[in-house]
Amino acid sequence: MTVAHVPETDVLRAQDPELAELLLGELERQSTTLQLIAAENFTSPAVLAALGSPLANKYAEGYPGARHHGGCEIVDVAERIAVDRAKALFGAEHANVQSHSGSSAVLAAYAALLRPGDTVLALGLPYGGHLTHGSPANFSGRWFDFVGYGVDGETGLVDYEQVRTLARSHRPKAIVCGSIAYPRHLDYALFREIADEVGAYLIADAAHPIGLVAGGAAPNPVPYADVVCATTHKVLRGPRGGMILCGAELAERVDRAVFPFTQGGAQMHTIAAKAVAFGEAATDAFTLYAHQVVANARVLTDVLAAEGLAVTTGGTDTHLITADPSPLGVDGRAARGLLAAAGLILDCCALPHGDVRGLRLGTAAVTTQGMGQAEMRRIGVLLATVLREPARTKAVRAEVRELTGGFPPYPG
Repeated sequence: MTVAHVPETDVLRAQDPELAELLLGELERQSTTLQLIAAENFTSPAVLAALGSPLANKYAEGYPGARHHGGCEIVDVAERIAVDRAKALFGAEHANVQSHSGSSAVLAAYAALLRPGDTVLALGLPYGGHLTHGSPANFSGRWFDFVGYGVDGETGLVDYEQVRTLARSHRPKAIVCGSIAYPRHLDYALFREIADEVGAYLIADAAHPIGLVAGGAAPNPVPYADVVCATTHKVLRGPRGGMILCGAELAERVDRAVFPFTQGGAQMHTIAAKAVAFGEAATDAFTLYAHQVVANARVLTDVLAAEGLAVTTGGTDTHLITADPSPLGVDGRAARGLLAAAGLILDCCALPHGDVRGLRLGTAAVTTQGMGQAEMRRIGVLLATVLREPARTKAVRAEVRELTGGFPPYPG
């Protein structure tokens, strides 16, 4: 994707130079370091323009045609466009585009389908489950009785037989499939079969793969799940926010769970930006992008493995990679700090089986910048060089600056 420019900061610089310098500083950081955080990406100028539009001024509690405020004629059209584009993009009967985040979308899904105290089966947090999948520090763990399934000790893949056994034993009201650190495709049809066997709702938390789904590079959970929760950033490359997809029979329950149960007024500038992103994701260019994201991730995975990192599940099907750097003599937390000093920005995460912290990284943002497989090979070597030889951090930082200079996220 070629990006022309970012919105002018002249007005902000004149009124609030302190904040203007911070914004320019963040642009400089993003432009001179490698953004390898799996949950991040670069939006297009059109998405940024919608986010900074006069729609930010409009209060619009409710839904199109049924608002609690006047003057919503134009924002009603904007939201209908976003809904229609989301439905067409993912083949859903209904879409709610008001959720402020992926976590807000999951909260609304639970509110629509569950009652406090209900049992929910989800991927355990040590295996890549999200905070909203039962963390005691989160509303999910406080309000519901979560049972965690895991992964096979040898392969690192989801243990579907364990899922079935736990479902039969606990008879959950809902089963959640989805992860923040699982690099493989999920078998949504098998999850549907298990959910039907025990009479459970199936909730797909597709926050990470939904952009790949839009580009035809990952299986679509919509035909199988009762409710699909997702984010609109990450690979989808839209504004930070969430959405919910479901069938017509659950549409009213989902909408009421978003508003008025869990949220107030819709953020209309963000909804318009979501509409822009959905439109971009429906293009052939985005399809090519999504497949390139996966191709880049597979190449980067192979290089990391060849350099001595222990790649979980033996590879990836998606944009996401998790790996254990301990064979190079460093744990995940220390590795993240070393790599950040070299301009390689990524996360650490829990790894299955044992108190081990690994690395979690992704290829969505660098692919948006136009980087391909040759650059992935170079990035993999640079990453391993820092971990193996920390004394070379300064030299690697210079190489990162040189590399990013050829692929600016916002030229000009």
